[in-house]
Amino acid sequence: MTKLFHGWRKSGHSEPNGHCVEVGRAADGTIGVRDTKHYGESPILEFTGGEWRKFLDEIRAEIP
Repeated sequence: MTKLFHGWRKSGHSEPNGHCVEVGRAADGTIGVRDTKHYGESPILEFTGGEWRKFLDEIRAEIP
């Protein structure tokens, strides 16, 4: 069964040419990430809430 994600939003670090990623959320709290170049038809990379927090923490630790 395919999860339905909602509330898609683009990254604030996206390129103005449309090459960016979007993040959405499923009803069960799963976070979905997709490529905007495919106009909503991109495969979705799924994270649990804990995995997403860890991912963001790691990224933030790398930003000077």
